[in-house]
Amino acid sequence: MYDHTKQYRCTIIRGKSQKEMDDFLPVYAKVIDEICPCRTGEFEELFNHAFVRYLPESERIKKTLDNHRTEISGKLFGMYYFAEDGMAYESERTQKFLEDNDQPAFFKDICYKMQFPNGTQKTSPTVMERVADGICIRPNAFLMKFLLVAETEKIAVTKREVGYYILNSLDVLRGAATPYEVLETIKKDRKAGAVRKITIPGKASSYCWQHINEQINYLELANLISLTEEKQIVLNLNERKTIELFAADWDKKPEFDVGSYDLSTVEGRKKFQLAWDEYFSHVSVCAAQFETSAAALVANIRDLKQSGLEKEKVTTNLTGFGDEGERIVYEYEKKRVAAFHPRLVHKVLSLGKTRGLGYDIQSVVAEPGEMAEFVKYIEVKSTKRLTCPDIHDNLWVDTLNITRNEWIAAKQHGAFYSIFRVYFTRDGILLFVLSDISEKLKDGKITAVPITYRVEFGNSAVDSVITPQDLERNEN
Repeated sequence: MYDHTKQYRCTIIRGKSQKEMDDFLPVYAKVIDEICPCRTGEFEELFNHAFVRYLPESERIKKTLDNHRTEISGKLFGMYYFAEDGMAYESERTQKFLEDNDQPAFFKDICYKMQFPNGTQKTSPTVMERVADGICIRPNAFLMKFLLVAETEKIAVTKREVGYYILNSLDVLRGAATPYEVLETIKKDRKAGAVRKITIPGKASSYCWQHINEQINYLELANLISLTEEKQIVLNLNERKTIELFAADWDKKPEFDVGSYDLSTVEGRKKFQLAWDEYFSHVSVCAAQFETSAAALVANIRDLKQSGLEKEKVTTNLTGFGDEGERIVYEYEKKRVAAFHPRLVHKVLSLGKTRGLGYDIQSVVAEPGEMAEFVKYIEVKSTKRLTCPDIHDNLWVDTLNITRNEWIAAKQHGAFYSIFRVYFTRDGILLFVLSDISEKLKDGKITAVPITYRVEFGNSAVDSVITPQDLERNEN
């Protein structure tokens, strides 16, 4: 029988604001990708040295740097891990993010793998206490199921109710309650006029709610929920497939079995921590289903219509997402050129499907002066995040990948080559334009790091040959 009066503060690592986490995620990925793999003993110095320039002067202290490295990018985000061979490795989750630039999908995967108990906090005493107290839950799976049940009954649930009846409930955290029981209890309390609050003697409200606010923050960053002005939690039903995927696991035990490790010994705790870090650094088996479409992210449907995006046709695969960004820029260029002179519109060409060009759109300058009809080349790079980046933030930074052909085209066309960075956000679609990339590199306004190598070799480099016969003998 569900007893809501048994309250339990199941803390998680304190993160940053939504805007800060959206901003820092690409930076963490960039830094970790640059320095890994490296020796475990070198990782701290390499990370702190590379990351410090992204912080304001007042925050460039070791404590803050250590927090970004160990607590947030490490424990909370699982962006690297230390292996038994003494090396620090970039995680599979980081690699996936660098490939798809899908920030909501990154947070979906974190939310999906999150469980209690886990290895993000100190094994002794925190994890050991969780195990002793019988905590065993996939909190986000339970919450998604609960919100689906409430949505079916057309009941709007508040953040206060989710915090008290679910995320701070001992019975829920032990896996001893169902979403249906919780909803019935809320309905009864509402009918009786009972208002439940989370209180801890001698502690401020912010302390009592910190762990709840953090968990809700990540679900918002994952694009699964939103908060109304009335503090009601609303499911983003454009993400229904993902929400239902979460909800299907509400009554399943956590995937990582903390109880299988002997936490009473130093050796057992060390073994547990290494195993958890490696487990959490890998993406979940469902990661491929977490890709975020523009239609699911952009709340303002007017923006979709103006961009020529049809909600029911927007795909969630990576190629389709890139096409969405190209279509937006293509339509923008056509309107811009038409406003300058209608006869030039036919010179705006969408060429994204033509391989090897090094750009997606061919347009014209379309500005007063003798270069009005000069050709303009545009490469489109799209990304997704919950919040809009702040162009006035001098410490803000973003990363994108370009191919060899794109880099050659940028140098060849100089001032007539631009990269359009398209941001799909919950507040709408935002475009940043970067012109004359090669000149910006000379001026130090951008950095460019080669990330692949083409290796050519001849027979003199071959040390040995394994023939089909050798393989057959090996199998036998």
